[in-house]
Amino acid sequence: MTRTRKLAQVLALIVPIAVLIVYRILPSKSPANLGVEDGRLAGCPDSPNCVSSQSDDPEHRVEPLPLRGSASEALGRLKSVLEAMPRTRIVDERNGYLHAEATSLVFGFIDDLEFLVDEDEQVIHVRSASRVGHSDLGVNRDRVERIREAYGQSGGGE
Repeated sequence: MTRTRKLAQVLALIVPIAVLIVYRILPSKSPANLGVEDGRLAGCPDSPNCVSSQSDDPEHRVEPLPLRGSASEALGRLKSVLEAMPRTRIVDERNGYLHAEATSLVFGFIDDLEFLVDEDEQVIHVRSASRVGHSDLGVNRDRVERIREAYGQSGGGE
């Protein structure tokens, strides 16, 4: 085996481990832009690791959840859905707003989930975004659709 090939094999092992260590050591603080401003959730960045029902961009757009019943009833059903999801915890709830964190199994990456009740439009707006990285391989979109399905089955859907 050549020296170059051995070096390539060693690097192939070390680089992924180094990346994992760096992401696990670096604090994954809650982004400063979370929450509600002027009746809206934060917009998605240009990267494809975010979806939002308030986005006009088709790459980031998902449909909001339907609001059935009162805001408190709907948020109660939504909380039950989130609490049943593995590695997901609710971190903030106030005035028709809900923030949860979902942690990935392997690398421990945290994604932020936000929900905002809009009683005028009779919907719950949703935003799901990764804190780190560029692509999420569709994880946030899939998560929102799983939440939509479970919420619908709990009596909150159409």
